[in-house]
Amino acid sequence: MSIIEAAKAKVQDQWSALAEVSKLNQAKVLTAFQECRVGAHCFTDSTGYGYHDLGRDALENVYKTVFKTEAALVRPQIVSGTHAINLCLSILNAGDQLISISGTPYDTLQQVIGTKGSTRTSLIKRGVEYQEVPLTAEGKLDYDLIAKTVTKDTRMVMLQRSRGYSWRPSITIEEIKKAFAIVKSINPDCICFVDNCYGEFAELQEPTEVGANLIAGSLIKNPGGGLAPSGGYIVGDADLVELCSEYLTAPGIGAEVGPTFNMIRELMQGFFIAPHVVGQALRGAILASQVFQDLGYEVSPLPTEKRTDIIQAIKLNSRDKLLAFCRAIQFAAPIDSQFAPIPEDMPGYDDQIVMAGGTFIQGSSIELSADAPVKEPYIVYLQGGLCLEHVELALEAVIKTL
Repeated sequence: MSIIEAAKAKVQDQWSALAEVSKLNQAKVLTAFQECRVGAHCFTDSTGYGYHDLGRDALENVYKTVFKTEAALVRPQIVSGTHAINLCLSILNAGDQLISISGTPYDTLQQVIGTKGSTRTSLIKRGVEYQEVPLTAEGKLDYDLIAKTVTKDTRMVMLQRSRGYSWRPSITIEEIKKAFAIVKSINPDCICFVDNCYGEFAELQEPTEVGANLIAGSLIKNPGGGLAPSGGYIVGDADLVELCSEYLTAPGIGAEVGPTFNMIRELMQGFFIAPHVVGQALRGAILASQVFQDLGYEVSPLPTEKRTDIIQAIKLNSRDKLLAFCRAIQFAAPIDSQFAPIPEDMPGYDDQIVMAGGTFIQGSSIELSADAPVKEPYIVYLQGGLCLEHVELALEAVIKTL
């Protein structure tokens, strides 16, 4: 029996549990489409200002129904997850206090906040007060320290659900619920914000169902289902989403404008199939975890651990192995398989980054990809996979290459 076939036999229980999650999330999305009366009339084109775009309005109604919020902003003009997060943080004013309760955010967001870089438009340069609550030694939320740090004057707490480029567990919905309950007990008016990238449909609930006032993410990750060509989303309390929309366009205009350039069909269909696609990516991540654990590598999460996002970290402990892993993923891709990824300097990162992703949508991480900062202990971050079969084939290529 091959290494992969042996691993598949070991993860059947985990895959079975995921099947129920995928089905229930699919039912939730299907019901939202039906309740919002989505029809063929929604697939019309809009240009220019985009006034009275029926498809855009229907899509945002579906999003707010699925995420159980008062409002949604789902736009192709939001170019990335970082852009969506920046819009949410932009509602803060000089003198407001922002606290990251999940430790240091990932690299590019540090420039948005102003703890790294010298941009004149960072939050700190604009007068926002910023603090961090470090994670525990085990990489978990420090609930006691959160309680000691948040005050009645804290305007917003932010939480990064996914691990980023760090060897720490991603944060589960149950952990988010507990943290926000602590925050609200101290300051009921504090805005609880979650960077939800990579986490959508990984569990049965979303952060907005357990206390988050505002969440944001990218459409070329989980909720785009591999079909969305671009875009981002923000969902949450109506007044907060409205503020975000005014930073996206202009004060007094907000969400009333924004053409969808004949993309509504892809955005709709991508969101509809997203629970299934995320389920495939999660199955692939579990399989990769089992394969590399069997090969003697440290992995996080473990194959049997609860999943709350699609990222699988593998500690390779070798620069050569890291680059070989990424080359194999690229060579197993449907697009640009003839090219080899090489480490490069990237804006916002202290270390060179190597990225493998032969994807139909540039930068799509719901499609199979692997990337890593090129530094010890040479941890590769594997994510995505539109179908489990592709992940299996890619893992075969990685094993052969290593």
